[in-house]
Amino acid sequence: MSNVELNSVSESALSARCAARKLATLSEAQRQEIFSALANRLWNQRAEILKANARDCELLLIELKAGRTSQALFDRLQTSERGVSDMVAKVHAVAQLPDPIGKTLAITELDDNLTLRKVSCPLGVIGVVFESRPDVIPQVGALCLKSGNAVLLKGGKEATHTNELLVHIWRQVLAEFDDELVDVVSLLHTRHEVTEMLELSGLIDLIVPRGSKDFVTYVAAHSSIPVLGNAEGVCHIYVDQAANLEKAWDVSFDAKTNYPAACNAVETLLVHEEIAPKFLPEMIKRFHDARVAVRGCERTRTFSTANNVEETTDADWATEYSDLIIAVKVVTSFDEAVAHIDRHGSHHTEAIITEDPSTAQRFMELIDAAGVFHNASTRFADGFRYGLGAELGISTSKLHARGPVGLEGLTTYKYQLFGDGHTVSEYQARRRSKGAK
Repeated sequence: MSNVELNSVSESALSARCAARKLATLSEAQRQEIFSALANRLWNQRAEILKANARDCELLLIELKAGRTSQALFDRLQTSERGVSDMVAKVHAVAQLPDPIGKTLAITELDDNLTLRKVSCPLGVIGVVFESRPDVIPQVGALCLKSGNAVLLKGGKEATHTNELLVHIWRQVLAEFDDELVDVVSLLHTRHEVTEMLELSGLIDLIVPRGSKDFVTYVAAHSSIPVLGNAEGVCHIYVDQAANLEKAWDVSFDAKTNYPAACNAVETLLVHEEIAPKFLPEMIKRFHDARVAVRGCERTRTFSTANNVEETTDADWATEYSDLIIAVKVVTSFDEAVAHIDRHGSHHTEAIITEDPSTAQRFMELIDAAGVFHNASTRFADGFRYGLGAELGISTSKLHARGPVGLEGLTTYKYQLFGDGHTVSEYQARRRSKGAK
C-alpha cells in the first residue's frame, strides 16, 4: 500500500505535482465520477476499515493502560460503522458543492480589446500532518479532489493500519480512473519524511499541521513552506447576567460533553457574578452527573453543595483538556470576561450566552477569534456543519484562511490578460492622451 518506501519524499512530491496538473484539467463530470466511485468503495469496504481500526485501537489501548498516551487520543482514533457512514456523507457533501476551479472572480476592461480576468485555481500540492482521527483522510482527500490539488498525508503512528487502508482505497479508485492520477493522494510514514517535506519549497505549496500547539509551532519554525496552523482550541463560553438559564445550561453542557476530545469543545466557562447563584449549582450538578470533572475558582467552589469542585490553578485557564474536564470562573463584569478570553484564548471559538442584543453585539465585535458565537454551542465550529462539505482543519491564523478551512482555503487565483498585440508603450501613450483631454 505504501508508495514512498523506495522513493524520496521529494520524488513523491514531484509525482504529486504532476498528478495535480492532470487533476486540474478534469471536467466537473469526471471528478464527480471519481467521487461516486470513492464513496461506494469506502462503504463497501467498511468491514475492512473497521478491522484495521480495531487493530490500531488494540495496540493503542496497551499504551493507554500503561499511561503512555491520553484518553483523548484514543477517543479520536476510534471509528465505527456510523463513522464510516459519516466519511461517505462528507465525500458526497463535498462532491455536491459548486466547482471552485476556473471561476471568474473579477473582470476589468483595461483598454479596447484588453481584458483582465481574475480566475480561481488550485494551490497545487498540500502537505497535511495529523494525528489519530481516521476521518481526516477522506475529508482532506475529497476537498483536494474537488479543488484540483494533490496531497501528501502523514498520520500518527497510532493510526497506521487505518490510514494505510484508507489511502490504499483512494489510490485504487484513482488508478482505475486514470493511472496518472494515482499520486493525487500519497501517504508518508516517518518523522524523517516530515522533516524532509518541510524543506520542499517549490514542490509543496502549503503545509497544514493538525495537532498540539507545540507541534504546530515547531512545524511553522522549521518549514520553508507557508504553514496554515491548526493549533489548540482553548474555547470559552461566557454566561452573561442577562442569559436565559435553560439555554445556558443546555449550550454549556453540549459544548463540553458532545465530543470532549474535539478542538471546538469548551474548556473554560466564565459566569457573571449576578447569575452565578442561580446558574452554577444546577450546572455543576449536570456536569457531575455526566462525569465531567469541574475545576473552579474560589467563588465557583462556594456554589457546589457537594464540595466536589477542585481548585483551579493558573495553568487550567490556558489548558486544552480534550477530556471531560472543565474550568469555571466567576467574573464581575463583561469586561473581565473579555479580558480573560483575550489573555488565555487560542483565537479558535468563543461564545456568549445572553438575551441582551447590545451585549451580544459587543462580544461579537470585541472578541478576536476565528469563530464568535451567540447562544450556540462551540461544537458548531466545524466545516461540515458550516456547509463546507468537510474541512482541511480549523485555522486560528488570520492570513489566507481562518476558521474551518474548506474549498476556498485550497484555492488561490491568477490574473489572465487577453490582448490583441497590445504594448505598454502604446497603452501609456493613450492613457496620457486621455488624461490631457
